[in-house]
Amino acid sequence: MKILVINAGSSSLKYQLIDMTDESVIAKGICERVKDPENSCISGKHYIDGKEVRFDDVLVPMKNHTDAFNEVKKVLTTGETKVINDISEISAVGHRIVQGGYLFNKSVLIDQSVIDGIESLCDLAPLHNPAHIEGIKASIALFGSNVPQVAVFDNAFHSTMPPEAYMFALPYEYYEKYKIRKYGFHGTSHRFVSNRCAEIMGRPLEELKIVTCHLGNGSSITAVKNGKVLDTSMGLTPLDGEIMGTRTGAIDPSAVLYIMKKENKTPDEMDELLNKKSGILGVSGLSSDDRDVKAAAAKGNERAKLARGMQIYRIIRYIGAYMAVMGGLDAIVFTGGIGENADDMRATICDRLAFLGIEIDKPYNATLVKGKEGEISTKNSKIRVFVLPTNEELLIARDTRDIVNSLKA
Repeated sequence: MKILVINAGSSSLKYQLIDMTDESVIAKGICERVKDPENSCISGKHYIDGKEVRFDDVLVPMKNHTDAFNEVKKVLTTGETKVINDISEISAVGHRIVQGGYLFNKSVLIDQSVIDGIESLCDLAPLHNPAHIEGIKASIALFGSNVPQVAVFDNAFHSTMPPEAYMFALPYEYYEKYKIRKYGFHGTSHRFVSNRCAEIMGRPLEELKIVTCHLGNGSSITAVKNGKVLDTSMGLTPLDGEIMGTRTGAIDPSAVLYIMKKENKTPDEMDELLNKKSGILGVSGLSSDDRDVKAAAAKGNERAKLARGMQIYRIIRYIGAYMAVMGGLDAIVFTGGIGENADDMRATICDRLAFLGIEIDKPYNATLVKGKEGEISTKNSKIRVFVLPTNEELLIARDTRDIVNSLKA
């Protein structure tokens, strides 16, 4: 069974074709600047007879997601990048959907009612859900109604949170009217690495207390107790929680109102400031990329040091808080671009948690190869610490396969 995994953004379309017989990636790539036909392009890596065929920034006019899907079809089935003879070899399509809100708490087969449900939640994810709908409709147009389409929701793993964790202390009427509450995000990643952590530990996930740290340009931290999410750092939207590349993370709402009044900013202007001009970029004044900020900090840039210090401080605070609410901790997992690559940040966090009995192998931590799994804690450590690359696409493909197989049963 071959499954195509799709992540449609407002101006992009990421794809990955996976052979589920051995869960190997056959092809992956991205269409960028969709809706800007003069500058739109496609890049990818396809694997043919054990060799990687790579193509970068090939200019192709794409005025919408339908055009993007047709380009994906073209690179998969023709020319030097050909990996299948025809799209009929694709058994199903799995779509990453950021916001399933209160309507969806698991992956589902897409029909019109699901599309309508995703559309009804656009206000909660205005940058993501409309693009996902475009991607779904374009996929159906390309593959027809006979190829199953599956929606895998980014917040679904967090649906087990208890009300005391997900409710906000606003007048209850706003929850009743608008379902304003914490939903959480990166759920597919947290679900994948928590399960993988349990596998490596050789213990059922249902017996473990794990804190998973998905750290990247977008970051979130999750408490997984006995296989269920007890709490997570992101809230109603991906703006809440840990400091991120360009996002503030958690902030006193009065600070937002104060700036709006002083600067005469509109809600849209404030949204832009909080989501795109803040975080590591806003504090450092340099970049949203941890590599750039780390290099500047090493040269003595005080604002770069402050930005990373604030980030580390909050991660430690979340781990401590989640350990408290879970009543203990068996493992910490680092994943995401920063989690997998910033060995100095991992070492600092673990050093400051040494009072919990955490001990890491610092030489191994510093030399762990990018993209590789590894346990960086020592045998003497009371809490195990892992670096585990996430694989959201594979989890989406697995859910899609399982739903397709259930249709045949």
